[in-house]
Amino acid sequence: MKTTRLWVLAAILTFCGTMSVRAQIMKAADLEKYAKSRYGDKWLDAAANLASGLQLDKNQSLTYQQVIQVPGKSKQQLYVALNYWVTATFKDKQAITLNDKEEGVIIISSTIDGIADHTGTLNRYVVSITPVIRLDIKDGRIRVTYTVQNYDILKAEDAGWLGGLLDNSDNRQSHQNVYSDGKRMKQDKTDRRLYDEQWEIAKHYPFVPKDSQKRTCSKALVMTHAYSNAIIDKVEEAVKNGIVGNEDDDW
Repeated sequence: MKTTRLWVLAAILTFCGTMSVRAQIMKAADLEKYAKSRYGDKWLDAAANLASGLQLDKNQSLTYQQVIQVPGKSKQQLYVALNYWVTATFKDKQAITLNDKEEGVIIISSTIDGIADHTGTLNRYVVSITPVIRLDIKDGRIRVTYTVQNYDILKAEDAGWLGGLLDNSDNRQSHQNVYSDGKRMKQDKTDRRLYDEQWEIAKHYPFVPKDSQKRTCSKALVMTHAYSNAIIDKVEEAVKNGIVGNEDDDW
């Protein structure tokens, strides 16, 4: 993939505009609007407020779990409904990592690109996440488990607000062709979904108060939390009312 600075900035703006085609729960702009309506538009405050009620699991991951009651629906009916929803929602064929009818378990892992971005003093960051979504199915109920351990970071070096001021013709050539990890050069055609860095959620704000990436991680946490709510809401809607509203046996 092209790694000139102009491409990096263009890619970041593109990532900020839409969620990946691999997961169509909601568009990034809609998710941000949803998050702001619930938690406000001050990301630092919203993250701090959320953290007071969040606990990391034994693996230091951010995990949400909810049981959805669906009286009168058999395990078979719920399994079919959830498969329909998963197939219609996650376009990446590799997203479904386990689909066990006998055990009543579906596991999904799909990357959400550009869930947050931040331009710092020297660098600019785009944050993506890859939640693991587990659906356990029994007669009359479903358990949804949503887990995220890391933020995947695409880092544009010298793309911060100060980086542009310091740039000149002498040093521009040394930076414009290289990603932050030094491995992706100009004309590199590797998968754009690769990341430069992984930040463990447990080691960043608000779980670590003094964090140099505080602003980036504040929005990332709120958007990650909002996406968990969206997932659970969509699952509940799918099994109770169907995807299009006419998936009943009266036809």
